[in-house]
Formats: sequence, C-alpha cells, structure tokens
Amino acid sequence: MAENQTVDDPEFAAADHPPSFDTEEMPQGSGGGHSSSADSDSDDSEDEALDIKTLERVVQDSPNDYDAQVKYIKSLRKAGEIEKLRAARESMSAMFPLTPTMWQEWASDESSLSTSPEALTTVENIYERGVQEYLSIPLWCNYLSFIQEYNESVSKLTIDGVAKMRDLFEQALTSGGLHVAEGSKIWDAYREFEQAYHLAIDEADAEEKARQTDRIRSLFHRQLSIPLANMSSTLDEYKQWEIGQGKLDGMMTDFDSIPSNVISAYKKALEMYNSRACYEERVSGPDVLETEKFQGFMSYIKFEERSGDPARIQVLYERAITEFSVSSDLWLNYTSYVDNKLKVPNVIKAVYTRATRSCPWIGELWTRYLLSLERLGSSEEDLSIIE
Repeated sequence: MAENQTVDDPEFAAADHPPSFDTEEMPQGSGGGHSSSADSDSDDSEDEALDIKTLERVVQDSPNDYDAQVKYIKSLRKAGEIEKLRAARESMSAMFPLTPTMWQEWASDESSLSTSPEALTTVENIYERGVQEYLSIPLWCNYLSFIQEYNESVSKLTIDGVAKMRDLFEQALTSGGLHVAEGSKIWDAYREFEQAYHLAIDEADAEEKARQTDRIRSLFHRQLSIPLANMSSTLDEYKQWEIGQGKLDGMMTDFDSIPSNVISAYKKALEMYNSRACYEERVSGPDVLETEKFQGFMSYIKFEERSGDPARIQVLYERAITEFSVSSDLWLNYTSYVDNKLKVPNVIKAVYTRATRSCPWIGELWTRYLLSLERLGSSEEDLSIIE
C-alpha cells in the first residue's frame, strides 16, 4: 500500500495555485519585440473573451450541458472574471454535483481574494457544501487545515474554538474515518490537533493536562481498532507517545506493556485489513485501469455486504461514487442498499437526492425516490418536487 500523501495531493494541484485575478494591465514596452508580445497578448485576450461569450451562450441555451458548464467555469477562472465565475459556479452547483477538485478550486480562489471574517465564512460554507457532495479525504483535510489556520478562535485554542474543531474532526471521521486507504490522514490530523492543545495547556493545570492526555490516548486506541493503511506505523507512533508519557518502557518490543484490550482490537483490525488488501489494490493501485477499478469496487462492495458492517459498506459505496459519479448501476445499487438495509430516513433522502442529480436521465431512480418518500411519509411539498 502506498505511503500517506500530504494534503497537497496531485488531485488538487491546480486548486493549490489559483489564478491571481490581477486586473492591472502590464506596462507596454516601446521596442519592436515588446510590441509583438503586446499584440500577441491582445490577440490571446480577444480569443479568450470570444470563447467566454460563446460558452456563455451555450450555457444559457443548454443549461443541462455539463461539459459546457465545466468549460465555461474554466474559461472564467483563467480570465479572472470573478463575479461571473461565482455566478457560474452557483448556477452549475444548482444543476449538477461538483467534483471535489472543483470545490477545492472554488474554496482556494475565494480564500486567495480576502481574509476578512465574511470571506472566511464564505470559504467555510464552500468546503462544507463540498464535503457533502462526494467523499474526498483530500478535500476534508484541506477543510480541516483551513479552519485551523484561519478561524481565530480555533487558532488561538479557545474553549469554543477547540470544541468547534473537535466537532468538525468527528464529522470528518464519520464521513471518511473508515476509508481503508486514506482514512488515517484524518485520524492523524485529529491527534496532531489534540497534541498541540495538550502543549498549550498550562503546566499548573494538572487536572486538565491529565484529561487531555487521556483524550489523546483514546484517539490512538480508536484508530488502532480500525483497519487502515499504515497500521504498523500508527502502532509505533502510539508506543513512542506512551513512552513519552512514562507509561511504557523504552526497551519494550512488540506488544509489551500495551493494554490487552488495545492489542486485541489492533490484531482484529489488522486481520480485517489483510483480508481487504487485495480489494484495495484493485481500487487504489496506481496503474489500475478504469474498467478494472470499477469491477474492483463492485467486487469489494459485495465482500463488504457479506461482512455486514453498514458503516463500512456505506463508506465503500461513497468511495465508488466519487470515482464513478455517473454510473447508474452504482447509484441503483447504493439507493437499493440504503432503502432496504440501512433504512435511515435522512440518509435515504440524501442519497436519492444526490443520485438523481448525478444521473437525472435514469427514470428508475426517480421512481424509487418517489416511492421511498411515500414510505417515509414525506410532506406533499417534498413529493411535489419529485413529481
């Protein structure tokens, strides 16, 4: 299994370097070479403006044209047309789910323009909308990093700020903490935050210091009980941390002095990971073809359904949907699962809403959605939206 990636994953390479939105014109030179360059720049600008106008007409005439919407947004972003870009993104988001990369670019662009409280709230809302659309660990990690860096109460580790950050980390874990290949990134970030808070607590406040130590230990224990990539590295980190707390002997080997319940949970999680490793290779390997990856997900989902853990099954469906967002087979299977097995009303409604946005041309999804709402006793208003 590949090593953990940083938050700056290649998936978001473009998003990490947003356009400057600098509208000032470059000073014009007087020499012949400068004149040619200026003429070339002018021609390029005219071509860009023409492309934008053409795409603008296409989007207005055919708002259901997904590719045209994407091209229009890319053109506006390249040209630095800020207001039009915002409007285009909102318009497309109303019609279609945006990819994690598109949400990251949107958040990065807005955060590059201003760091005022109002602007930061806007960026936070963009991230929040993005992580609800598809499961993306890199997007979650960037969201968490953004809040830690720019939210004043969080960065200053106030009581309210720490509570806010913990709540957000728990949301992230609910969403992606069981992601076998990448979930450890969220767990690691959570522990790093709690360890930073531990260092900030006054040494004189022994009681609070002890509570925080227990909180960090609990996070280690929770993570070690879940089948994730790089489990042995997490165990090593835990042992080193416990040595620092004076709880373990620095000369110990393997599981010496580690509580038996932690060892038992870790061994069970490691066994679970090993039984899933072959499936992970088929869906996470660097050289896997798209067709093979899709079949890999379908086989993996069947395996998890036989295992019977609803949370694990749902996370795997979410991973597959992120990779194959317009696969009607996946959405039909996923909606059938939440309808017949999970049976949680708010989850059922959320999954059907996303399914019909991703594959609006699949009549069976709409029919199932309507029947599901009727079974849930939904209001006439909700039913009328579908009808």
